[in-house]
Amino acid sequence: MTLHAATPSPTARLLLVDDHTIVREGLKRILGSTGEGWDITEESSGFQALDSLRRARFDLAIVDLSMPGMSGLELIHRIRTEFPPLPVLVLSMHAEEEYALRAFKAGANGYVTKDSAAEELLQAVRKVLHGGAYVTASLAERVVQQLNGSVEVPRHARLSNRELEVLRRIVVGERSTDIAEALHLSVKTISTHKTRIMEKLQLGSTAALVRYAIEHRLHGEAPPAPGLDDLQDEGGDGSGQGAPG
Repeated sequence: MTLHAATPSPTARLLLVDDHTIVREGLKRILGSTGEGWDITEESSGFQALDSLRRARFDLAIVDLSMPGMSGLELIHRIRTEFPPLPVLVLSMHAEEEYALRAFKAGANGYVTKDSAAEELLQAVRKVLHGGAYVTASLAERVVQQLNGSVEVPRHARLSNRELEVLRRIVVGERSTDIAEALHLSVKTISTHKTRIMEKLQLGSTAALVRYAIEHRLHGEAPPAPGLDDLQDEGGDGSGQGAPG
């Protein structure tokens, strides 16, 4: 198996994993603007990312959380199992601390939201690439408050990673058949997940489920931000299904 060093080579090799072409192209433009000569490889799924990691050496993986098939959280776990030294930076639409907590528990080294400025993305890449950890100040504060008990742990913290992913897809309007196909599960399994989600959240209807997710920012929607406008998929190129994660 190819070894993955924790310290970057003179020309660092970055693996960019996101199922939306427009997001990858925007990221490549931002990363390429630094003049640091980073070698960037793109993959559109977790399965393709693992294939690349098994074929070549990389210094950093930049991973989206919400992808069809293998989720970003599952991919991080697989990377930690097969390639323990490889740093992982999450770039996600999810600003809610629950996603950041789960990403770090899975083994991520950094977490940046897609509504961040380009300068912050570059700062995060450089820091994680050189062995550090990165999280925005506002998100770090909310994570610490939840961990030390100064704020109430939300009910959705009881959900499994798979249940949280199913919830997100329900909220953005995907049908059970679409969710089942995207996650490689049966429609019956999706129905069981939905029932358990509603029980854990103590909600009695799909409408209440949607309201809860929107109130707690679990649906992944975020306003565009200066510097990363080209990372926002407005659905025009047909490069992916559903909302970017």
